[in-house]
Formats: sequence, structure tokens, C-alpha cells
Amino acid sequence: MERILDVSLKLFMKKGYENTSVKEIVDNLGGLTKGAIYHHFKSKEEILYAVSEKIYESLKPKIGKIKNDKSLTGLEKLRKMFKASMETSYHEKMFAVTPMLLNNPNLLAIQLKEIVESMVPEYIQPVIEDGILDGSIKTEYPKELGEVIMLLCNIWLNPLVYSVSKEEMLNKIKFYDVILKGIGINILDNDMYNKIMNSRNLIEDK
Repeated sequence: MERILDVSLKLFMKKGYENTSVKEIVDNLGGLTKGAIYHHFKSKEEILYAVSEKIYESLKPKIGKIKNDKSLTGLEKLRKMFKASMETSYHEKMFAVTPMLLNNPNLLAIQLKEIVESMVPEYIQPVIEDGILDGSIKTEYPKELGEVIMLLCNIWLNPLVYSVSKEEMLNKIKFYDVILKGIGINILDNDMYNKIMNSRNLIEDK
């Protein structure tokens, strides 16, 4: 199965998900048949889900290490996690393989579920709770705060969901920064602004 995912990832990055056929994946597997693929995956969409999960899993060790770093405050952990998640190599892979999400509601639903059921409870909420304990984050609602931060960033700011101009994207980033600072979460700097803008440029170049 790993071989199928590796080949699919290379093809999705080279040609895009929508321009890659199952036949092309088979042709690049060196002897595996279409039946062998369908033994593991019922459709090309399922292959995409698995490829996206493989990319996402590559990020978890890094953010897990940040989460467990006792030398950092909760707010510092949150800031470092956001920077790690915006790394160019991770985004280039994820944005290259993923189609526009409003045209693929099943994939959008999976992303929403991943945020609410995995990312927030496993990583973001515990870090916010660390921040409450050390005084760097002030909130009575760590779960809800984590969900709002992540949903705005991964859905509202995501150019794979909302296709916007450079000016509109910059305004959205600025407003997101205003919201975060308004609740005492100062995690965006110029580097983060540029990384978020770059994610929009990756979509424009697709």
C-alpha cells in the first residue's frame, strides 16, 4: 500500500489530483494491476484521502515535540506549532495534491472532522491549557478557543476553500491577527504573514 501512496503522491504533485487517472497510477507501479489498487482503495478519492493523511502524519512528530517542550510557555508552543504547520515543504505537498475543497465536499468534511476530533484535542487544546496554567493565555474556554483558531485558519483562510485575490487574502490575515490579539493570542509575525500569503500563491500557480 505504501508503494501506491508514494507513486500517487508523486503523480498528484506533478500533474495535480484531477489530472491524474487511476490508470496512470497503475502504469507507474511496475507490475501491480488495477485490481491490486482496488484491493486497498475503492476509488481515486480514497487514494487522495490516504495521501493527504500521509502528508499530515509527517507533521505530527514535529508538533508533538513542541507540545511536550517544558521550556516553552503555552503561548510560545502555540506560536511554534503554527510556524511548523506553515513550513513550505509541507504546504507545497498538501496544496499540490488537494483539489478545491468546495468542489469536493467529502474531502472538506474529512478536514473539518480531523480538526475538531484530532488536531484540537490532541495538540491545540492541551497547549492552550498549558498557557492557562502558566499565565500566557487567558481563557475559560480552551476547547472552544482551539476550535475557533484552527477552523478560521484551516477553513476561512484556506485558499483551497475560498479563492481570493492577494489584497483580499492580506485583509483576511490582518483581521485574523486582530481577532487573535483581541483575545490575547499574539502568534502572527511578518514571517507568518508571508507564509500564509505564499499558500495563496501556491493555489494561483496550480
